[in-house]
Amino acid sequence: MDPFAVLGLDPDADDETIKRAYRQRAKETHPDHGGSVTEFKRVRDAYEAIQAGETDREGDHETGGFADDFGPDVPDPHAPDPEPDTEVTYLNYAVLAERGWSLDDDDLFEKAARASLADRDFGQFTVEGDQSLLEAAEDAGHAWPFACRGGACANCAVAVTEGELSQLVDHILPDELTDEGIRLSCNGKPLTDTLEVVYNLEQRDDLADLKLPADRFNKARADD
Repeated sequence: MDPFAVLGLDPDADDETIKRAYRQRAKETHPDHGGSVTEFKRVRDAYEAIQAGETDREGDHETGGFADDFGPDVPDPHAPDPEPDTEVTYLNYAVLAERGWSLDDDDLFEKAARASLADRDFGQFTVEGDQSLLEAAEDAGHAWPFACRGGACANCAVAVTEGELSQLVDHILPDELTDEGIRLSCNGKPLTDTLEVVYNLEQRDDLADLKLPADRFNKARADD
């Protein structure tokens, strides 16, 4: 299997082109978008192989395949994915009710940027490598709602208004909510270079029956 062919690339593609192609193929094959786990893994394996230098970039064929016999200067292809970082812009759902805004507003984040909101209500942080959205928020000093961290409740739900957030494990959200762009931040990982999300959706009435007791969150504190 030629990793470049899997991503629809020429062997001489530069790093930025490879990254864009991987993002696009990952979205196309992701189970959330009608793909399959097998095909999604095939795309990820191809990206890993290219990043690990297992292919002949001067030709159009594999030189190393997916074997385990690599020289000392070749990175281990079984190491964690070298996922690109994602810049996240976030907005607190509580602000929408206070100001009469709606998730359907096309200029929602432009309004937020002009409103001089507190850091806990609006701002940016970076998701690095293989972090989940929730992990990155916590590393940035924020205390976002959560409970189980295993995709079995909606305490950590966010609305994705721009970009793509994976959802490999979700045992709770009905189709009507996922179709609306609702995802779980506890295990959701960005598939795009930028992401806009509205967090704190646990306040929504239609999520009330999908939540678990959140004692752990109630004891959490932000660092800012």
